[in-house]
Amino acid sequence: MNRQARWQWVLKWILPAATSLIIGCVPLGTLHWAAANTDIVAQARQRDLARLIVSKMQVSVAHDQESATVWDDAVRNTSARDLGWLKSNLGDWMHTYFGHDAAIVLSADLAPIYEFIAPSNSSSSDDMRVAYMPLADALQKRLVASDTEGVTDRVLSIGESDLAYVGRRPAIVSVKPIVSDTGDIEQQPGEQSLHVAVRFLDESFVSEIGKEYQFAEMQFAEDAPTDAEHSFVPLTARSGAAIGCFTWRPFRPGASVMKATLPAVGLAVFAIFLAASVCGHAIWRRSARLASSREELQHLASRDPLTGLSNRAHFNKGLTARLGAASQNQSHCVLFIDLDRFKAVNDTFGHATGDKLISLVAQRMNEIMPAALIGRIGGDEFTVLLEEADGQVAAACAKIVQRLREPFEINGAHIVIGASVGAAVAAGPADPSELTRQADIALYHAKAAGRNTFAIFGGHMDELLRSRRKLEHDLRLALETRSQIEVFYQPVYSAEHKGLSSMEALARWKHPEEGFVAPDVFIPIAEEIGLIQEVGAIVLEDACSVMADLPSISMAINASTLELCSDGYPLRVLSRLAKWNIDPKRLEIEITESLALGGEGHSDRNIAMLRNAGVRIAIDDFGTGYSSFSRVQNLVVDRIKIDKSFIDAVQGESKPLIEAMIKMARAKGLKTTAEGVETDEQSDALVALGCDSLQGFLISRPLARAAIIDLYNGAGKQPCTA
Repeated sequence: MNRQARWQWVLKWILPAATSLIIGCVPLGTLHWAAANTDIVAQARQRDLARLIVSKMQVSVAHDQESATVWDDAVRNTSARDLGWLKSNLGDWMHTYFGHDAAIVLSADLAPIYEFIAPSNSSSSDDMRVAYMPLADALQKRLVASDTEGVTDRVLSIGESDLAYVGRRPAIVSVKPIVSDTGDIEQQPGEQSLHVAVRFLDESFVSEIGKEYQFAEMQFAEDAPTDAEHSFVPLTARSGAAIGCFTWRPFRPGASVMKATLPAVGLAVFAIFLAASVCGHAIWRRSARLASSREELQHLASRDPLTGLSNRAHFNKGLTARLGAASQNQSHCVLFIDLDRFKAVNDTFGHATGDKLISLVAQRMNEIMPAALIGRIGGDEFTVLLEEADGQVAAACAKIVQRLREPFEINGAHIVIGASVGAAVAAGPADPSELTRQADIALYHAKAAGRNTFAIFGGHMDELLRSRRKLEHDLRLALETRSQIEVFYQPVYSAEHKGLSSMEALARWKHPEEGFVAPDVFIPIAEEIGLIQEVGAIVLEDACSVMADLPSISMAINASTLELCSDGYPLRVLSRLAKWNIDPKRLEIEITESLALGGEGHSDRNIAMLRNAGVRIAIDDFGTGYSSFSRVQNLVVDRIKIDKSFIDAVQGESKPLIEAMIKMARAKGLKTTAEGVETDEQSDALVALGCDSLQGFLISRPLARAAIIDLYNGAGKQPCTA
């Protein structure tokens, strides 16, 4: 072989092979070193966590005891040897509520007064005594010496706690004195009874912490494992005596990364070898640098810098290319995703947290759809292109909604948002702009449906969207001119006297083309486009004028969440009443259960201001929200209105519920009104149950202003109170 051939052989095969080997070994060795160190750190952290869990469990058992041992009743009943009380409060309760496996009450001379040992516990009383006597004796000496070391604002009494064997089972054993919480009961030092709590560390305990903290195959063992496949942390008593260890299969993130990366490294080495063989070592190095620089620039130009997802331009380019190249039988789906409540996160936690949340959302979407083209096109807006989407669109949308509803943990805070998803599907080649327009319309419908859901574009949506936008436009015009919004009044009658007791003012929209538009259609629109306060102002003004004409009647109006949470709402209401010279006690404002129970912005403060001025508050559609009778005990309202859904079945399954509502209201001093009464049988049943007032089509439909005044005059101008 001549020199030229040998050089060609070296340049084409030996040099590329040597270069490839060197280049491959460096990252492989570095990766192996990093993976090994990562595994060591991960195992150390798991061992620290296991030690912390046991330490915190010791503190927790002692803290649990203080809920029942620092208590005057416990001192009295222990002194009285009331075994029934001890069983209920210092035995069974500690087991069922805190999961303690055994509880023993000792007298001042350390003789057992009461013992509770869980049925599943095979340990005997003697086993227990051997375990707790050293601790009880030490605590008794501290009590005699009036030792208070360790008592703080959080630790209410001294105690002794240790890890020990109870029989053949490892356990946390904690001893606490039974002392007065008020100081009213004098106890001489050393005369206190003692409470012993036992929590076993094997079986259920070790499986619970293994599951909760994700320790694989965690179990208790008497001896430390000798194989390298398991980690362990020894359990030692205060004396230093070993009582066993917790073992588990350690989490090895470095090994997992190494295993996943090896194929990629191998392919990279092989690619370098082929490139260098064809072009020669020198040419290959130069071209590789140029190609790498070009790829990096292209990546930066096409990616969102915060999430690494495609930016708007890159997504649109990929969408156009893939839709144009699609076969007739190939389907594509475009998703528009908008995060719900993201602005509230930004406002509450700051933009840094908002940026972190966006990154976590992108990461979660990559996990949900690893093969999809995903782009970020705005602050909290994302687009997705799914290929071969036949029959999978609804499932994909539902999974996105479900996963993005799961909490995100950022800097120790659990942040819960949600997502609205709009989807559009096309088969074969399609117009990208039309498909994205359809997905945008579907997203609009998902938001209109209450958010945190998805909608798939259908042909009807275009027409629905046009109708909706026309209604929005017409409603704005109606409120500007105040020519179409009318107020009707539904009478409320006394159940006892059958006479007119009050009225409810209701907004009605008389559209010049559509006729009357249902309130459940235009009221949500008014809330969404920010016009609900204008609707409420019209109703309040008209209701005040009717009250001025009918001086002895009271009136109810409805207040939306947006109205009641606005800062100026109480002032607007009270100023209207003052303008018409109306006693605030004649006005009743109906609100939802959630507002009545608190927690919506300024609603609590506004309700209090209105009630202090004399305005009465009622809960509308009572029973359909999220309240329970225990929460209703804290209501600061004057009346509850029982929802029609209960009234419809008053002679059947709803009767006990209605009876309970009425009794609860009477006990609280509240009035009750039944809504939606439509038959004589319903009326008779409600009267028999003691309901105060009735309202519904049986008595009267909502009436226009003139008709309600005629009705009032016909009733003799003396409405009954209810």
